[in-house]
Amino acid sequence: MTTSTLKDPRLTGAFTAIVTPFTKDGASIDDARLDEQIAFQAAGGVKGIVIAGTTGESPTLSESEYRELVTSCVRRAHEHKMLAIVGTGSNCTAHAVELQHFARSAGADCTLSVNPYYNKPTQEGLYRHFMAIADGADIGVMLYNIPGRSGVALEPTTVERLNAHANIVANKEATGSTTSASEIVERCPGLALLSGDDPMTLPFASVGGVGVVSVLSNVVPERISALCAAFLAGKWGEARTIHESLLGLARAMFSETNPIPVKAAMAMLGRDSGSMRLPMTEATEGTKARLKSALADAGLR
Repeated sequence: MTTSTLKDPRLTGAFTAIVTPFTKDGASIDDARLDEQIAFQAAGGVKGIVIAGTTGESPTLSESEYRELVTSCVRRAHEHKMLAIVGTGSNCTAHAVELQHFARSAGADCTLSVNPYYNKPTQEGLYRHFMAIADGADIGVMLYNIPGRSGVALEPTTVERLNAHANIVANKEATGSTTSASEIVERCPGLALLSGDDPMTLPFASVGGVGVVSVLSNVVPERISALCAAFLAGKWGEARTIHESLLGLARAMFSETNPIPVKAAMAMLGRDSGSMRLPMTEATEGTKARLKSALADAGLR
């Protein structure tokens, strides 16, 4: 697939699933730190940020915090000439549609809508859910296929049905399966396939993926940007070199449930308080030791 044939050609390259920085006591969002982190992403050359996703700890944000965070981040992203993709997923279809309307009114460029979690709908239920969301507001939708979190996977045949809707423009594939990624690319012309797992960015690119929604780019945005730029330009040797240089750090970032390790790493680098809200807890000593070693190997400490 050439990027010019995509429904939304902007959705290629590196996008950062940005963390939500909390004050040390976890009581509120650290607005000043958020401003620094968004500026850091812009300086690293990423195409955009993904706001209030898994990495952004959306389940522990209050409704008012969510709306304030989205409004603030969309504005800041646009000031830095980056795209703003807003997490609007819910396991209640009506709520997800409501969030679509809000994201559009806040000026988002696209939304990220996760598979409904806990209630485990059928493929027909998934189809109707996402079609209702796509009908709900005139804004592009990036499907978020992450069965490890949601308990149910979007099958490629269902993605193919959904691709008929003009507003469904991308798929964040966090299955770890190149077979699934390959089939989606084959079945879904015009749909941008992005990796949802940092170690899979290059493998997915080899079968037609066009970018990544990255956790690792919270720490090394310039390297993830360079990786995507290399494979999009057909420089596969260069891309493989970057991919291999990042593997140790990428694996360390997923040694515990995301975003525990990335927040710990950012705290080590003086870029975040490392604070999380229950039921998320701080990294274990073993994870911290692994992160310190991986950061040192990557030349970051």
